Amino acid sequence: MAEIRAQRRLAAILAADVVGFSRLMEHDEAGTLAALKARRRDVLVPLVAQYHGRVVKVMGDGVLVEFGSAVDAVQCAVELQKGFTGANESVAEAYRIVLRIGINLGDVIVEGSDLYGDGVNVAARLEGLAEPGGIYVSATVHDHVTGKLTLAFDDLGEHALKNIAKPVQVYRAGTGGTGKHAVQPVHQLQDKPSIAVLPFVNMSGDPEQEYFSDGITEDIITDLSKVSGLSVVARNTVFTFKGKAVLIEEVAKKLNVAYVLEGSVRKAGGRVRITAQLINGLGGDHTWAERYDRTLDDIFKLQDEISKTIVDVLKVKLLPEELETITNRSTDNPEAYETLLMGRSFLNRGVETKFIKTAQRLFARAVEVDPNYARAYAALADCEWLLLTCNDPDASFEAVLSNSSRALELEPGLADAHASRGGALFVNGRYAEAEVEFERALELDASSSDTYFAYGRNCFIQGQYEKAAGLYQRAVSLSPDDYRVWTNLGMVNVSLGRSDDAKEAARQGVLRVEKEVKAHPDNATALCYGAAMLAEIGEIERALSWASRGEMFAGDNIPVQYNLGCFYAKLGKTEQAIDCLERQLTASHAYLVLRVPWMRRDSDLDSLRAHPRYIALVNRMVAQITATGARISAGHEGVKH
Repeated sequence: MAEIRAQRRLAAILAADVVGFSRLMEHDEAGTLAALKARRRDVLVPLVAQYHGRVVKVMGDGVLVEFGSAVDAVQCAVELQKGFTGANESVAEAYRIVLRIGINLGDVIVEGSDLYGDGVNVAARLEGLAEPGGIYVSATVHDHVTGKLTLAFDDLGEHALKNIAKPVQVYRAGTGGTGKHAVQPVHQLQDKPSIAVLPFVNMSGDPEQEYFSDGITEDIITDLSKVSGLSVVARNTVFTFKGKAVLIEEVAKKLNVAYVLEGSVRKAGGRVRITAQLINGLGGDHTWAERYDRTLDDIFKLQDEISKTIVDVLKVKLLPEELETITNRSTDNPEAYETLLMGRSFLNRGVETKFIKTAQRLFARAVEVDPNYARAYAALADCEWLLLTCNDPDASFEAVLSNSSRALELEPGLADAHASRGGALFVNGRYAEAEVEFERALELDASSSDTYFAYGRNCFIQGQYEKAAGLYQRAVSLSPDDYRVWTNLGMVNVSLGRSDDAKEAARQGVLRVEKEVKAHPDNATALCYGAAMLAEIGEIERALSWASRGEMFAGDNIPVQYNLGCFYAKLGKTEQAIDCLERQLTASHAYLVLRVPWMRRDSDLDSLRAHPRYIALVNRMVAQITATGARISAGHEGVKH
């Protein structure tokens, strides 16, 4: 018998699998298998034939298909998603069969009827990375189909894929996905002009003035985001370029925008100089440039002028209500504004009590300077609810509601105030009310990663895992350097049974923690989050080292002790885990109201559920909440009488 020799050829490989297949099988094994068989027969096989493909193999809930053309592969993927979405319309959401698809164009090894090699492996990794209903493609596929298909693509940047030597540039094909919970495009180049505002450079010669140049940048982004005729890249995304030497054409390509605004700020005494230039992202030529020398008292007019000039240069229609919103600065007091910017710079450093408390003092000072400053009240509310999650004994639910209510009285359409109110209601266990506030905040500002993150937590704590995953993914796309979001995305993927996705989120999160710990070696929160993510990807020795460092810096920090408990639980170190978790009993009432329902959903603690010490601990925490709540209620009644 002649030996079959391996051959090589270039092929477009489509890898697809069913989202949450294990969960579907648990619900209805026979029904799931019958439905999947019908989908393959009625949707998959005819479409593969129509687009000249070959089914290489079927693996349980997955399938591998070979095409001679990248265009055929992508067209087939789009029609597959449409076909499965249509078939799901008459099926209850819990029983829907939803695909995720990855496509790569590369060299493959042919042995008989089977295929091997990185060409296949990359497609499989892209499929594991994709969200429900999504199609992720490699750069080679994207380059081959661009201009040949009327399909939008989102550039998701480079990703380190398991067992693939070099990072892979990943693109999301704009199919519309599954609808309700699909992640929406972040920087889709639309019919309307699109722009990225790079962080303005601080030219003051004083690093402490960085808050001012950053604040000016943030406010210009906010102003332009309010113009319906413009597509504007979010703050967290553009700030990943801060301090880096970049080529404008590369930035424009990476962020998928037509224009880039860059500039500098020099503040000295009572004067400020701002230079700004608008650059065409395709050719690199200057569309507009200007230098402004003003007194600090003119800072608001100056920002208005820059924003309105950009709108005029891009020939975008500015609606009257949009003009009114842009020119509403909540204050006309430069000192209050500058104090607010300083406070925001501390809040942007991370969710640690010392930073939040400093920001809180500065926001309180801004309110003293201008008692009608709506944004300062909203910022105070933000600090207050974040401090509740940090177990700060001085933080109160009532203070959040009071400050957010005052902000909305002064400025009813203030997204930050709705988001802060949503955060407070979430911490207080009023999840349905919190959802209303988060939805309203996102209607007013769809570029806030913090709001998506908080909303995701609100969904997760209720067991709405699919929705939480979509919100976390949106937060990640807007704020890719936030390790907290990667941690939560990994956790919800574990809850959904998506182990590959959970590991990929952990890998990405570890990269972000490394950057954070390099800048702030004593950040116990980051070290403990990083330890848990290292454990997820099997780097146990390094994880133990990070956890040990985190424990050293944590002291009596209750939230960090909780994260340590989760880490030890993941490693099967039950007694150490419960030792850490028992320290939660010393926490404030508001913190425990949040923590107990979170513990019931946290997949990191699954190994402890049946342990007598863990059961006793949860019962004690619940009793403590009940007793303290009764005393608080009695105290309020006493005040009434």
